[in-house]
Amino acid sequence: MTTKAYAAHAPKAPLAPFTLDRRQPGPNDVAIDIKFCGICHTDLHQTADDWGGGVFPMVPGHEIAGVVTAVGAAVTKFKVGQHVGVGCLVDSCRTCIECRRGLEQYCAGPVVFTYNSVDPKDGRITYGGYSDKIVVDENYVLGIPENLPLDAAAPLLCAGITLYSPLRHWNAGPGKKVAIIGLGGLGHMGVKIAHALGADVTVLSQSLNKQADGARLGADHFYATSDPETFTKLAGQFDLIVNTVPAASNWDQFVGLLNTDGALVMVGVPDAPVPINGFPLILKRRTVAGSLIGGIAETQEMLDFCGRHNIVSDVEVIPMQKVNDAYQRVAKSDVRYRFVIDCSTI
Repeated sequence: MTTKAYAAHAPKAPLAPFTLDRRQPGPNDVAIDIKFCGICHTDLHQTADDWGGGVFPMVPGHEIAGVVTAVGAAVTKFKVGQHVGVGCLVDSCRTCIECRRGLEQYCAGPVVFTYNSVDPKDGRITYGGYSDKIVVDENYVLGIPENLPLDAAAPLLCAGITLYSPLRHWNAGPGKKVAIIGLGGLGHMGVKIAHALGADVTVLSQSLNKQADGARLGADHFYATSDPETFTKLAGQFDLIVNTVPAASNWDQFVGLLNTDGALVMVGVPDAPVPINGFPLILKRRTVAGSLIGGIAETQEMLDFCGRHNIVSDVEVIPMQKVNDAYQRVAKSDVRYRFVIDCSTI
């Protein structure tokens, strides 16, 4: 299937038009016309090959929302015309302990990412959602509730599940105090979801510049981390803190905000090693942990939850021709709160 796309043709190169061939749908495959694809900060890291292992040309994009155009003969979960999404994974080994537990994101391998991975079905490199169509095994396709607009729903496939998974795993809900560090593409989804779960929600941001947005999104409280008094006033208050900021910071300060048995969970990857003092953990049985997206079943659970609560991302929709400008703005945190590409403009 000839597919129009945009690709980085070399590390750090501007994205440019690219034509690729998708496989024809097999018995278990779903063919999707991509309507919208979100821009994730991971796309910037991957196309710059910041983490190594990049294969070029690279077509990024793992926040995919579209419409089913064809299904294989054995497909039972989806039908033509249905609104669907594709997130960070398009396959996994299906047999390891993690896959059998519904934790495909932690698959022992081979896990197949939506782009820059090897698809065992044809041995080719996978290409992502900055394109006009995609073919995916039905077991890795998600149904998007019909009441959610596809453009604003697209970021749920990464940003949404990245926050939903730790909030659910650490039991955010009524009677729990939750803090979200950073009010960006990830953080704003954390505020919306934690609020809908019934938790008392605090935003911890570098400044108070986004305080009005925090209240609009569902935050009950908003504090500036640049103010030392914040860490004195909030000491020992939180059951759960989710850090969405992909930069090194003073984790000891945030650990001090946890109550007994509280958890500090990282979903943003720090850009340098971060030291941490053991005594504050030991004395109150606190935990520092990490979380990576969610499995397929949990991602569907998240989408259904968002459908019931009318939760979508705050987005700025752009034509594909503006993608390089958008990358520059994402690097400067100049978006409220997620860029989404209109893939009809390719």
